[in-house]
Amino acid sequence: MLFHCTQKLSIKIPDCAATPLTDVSPLGSWHANLYRYSRRQCVLFCHDETRYCLLLAGLLKDDFAVAGHLQRELFLASLRALDVPATTLKRVTLALGPVQFDCNTNRSVLGGLRTADIDLSWLICDTPILECDPLKLCLQLNQRPTSIKGRYLMPQRAMLERVAQL
Repeated sequence: MLFHCTQKLSIKIPDCAATPLTDVSPLGSWHANLYRYSRRQCVLFCHDETRYCLLLAGLLKDDFAVAGHLQRELFLASLRALDVPATTLKRVTLALGPVQFDCNTNRSVLGGLRTADIDLSWLICDTPILECDPLKLCLQLNQRPTSIKGRYLMPQRAMLERVAQL
């Protein structure tokens, strides 16, 4: 599981590689950026090919060392909430592989992250981020249509199709 971090986030991640790493996971890689909602540090993850987004809210200094594992748990919980069968979840767990971070970002995916940030701001509105259910927030965020270089898709449906191919 490879995460491409922005410069702002790479400062916080202790083992972020400066050189580009190769992704070995059949599910593909993710991009991650650091945001602040309600004065809390949050990391927004966006899958490169499906634009499926996950949010880890209220991270403290020690949480950044295990951010990849926290994202994995939230990702698997979101798939469980979407009624993915247990056998498929086991295949997904095996396919994720080891957690790795690098600074090799893609402008197209960063644009998707920026759009997700705007949509997320509308979803949380005046609610403090720590009072929001992270799983519910992620599921709502992935039910919105998004585009990748002029091609429109639904992130939730695209991720489910990708998971079903395993």
